[in-house]
Amino acid sequence: MEVRRALLLFAIVLGLAAIATSLSQPAPKREPTQSLGSDPTGGSAPRAGSRPPAPQLAEIAFRARGGDPPTKHLPFGRAVTVTVAVREPGEVELVGLGLSNPADRRTPARFDVLATLPARHAIRFQPASGGPSRRLGTLAIGAPGTRRSRS
Repeated sequence: MEVRRALLLFAIVLGLAAIATSLSQPAPKREPTQSLGSDPTGGSAPRAGSRPPAPQLAEIAFRARGGDPPTKHLPFGRAVTVTVAVREPGEVELVGLGLSNPADRRTPARFDVLATLPARHAIRFQPASGGPSRRLGTLAIGAPGTRRSRS
């Protein structure tokens, strides 16, 4: 009986600590509605030394299909998001880049890749059911036909 009371008291203390922590979070900082560098019409003028917004990453998509795995090319110095859609749960790997992510029917695997060296990287899928892995495609970095390492 004593152990039950101690556990109940411990659970109550933990619950109250969680509530107190969530209430004591500082409010998020807000940008002022108008600053010295803004224009009275509502658009803001760029500040000296500020960077322009980063461009959105291009996207290369692979899908698990039958037939020959596709090869998609990516030029040097280009950052892309590689997405790989699969039909069943498992692990997707970009061979040679040391990247792997889980994927399933509703959630594709996503990889941020910056192409810096010419290479060809196989995209492999290992099903969670334990079946054999299969190649879904190839990501070729550099001009078509350039090879540095074979994956």
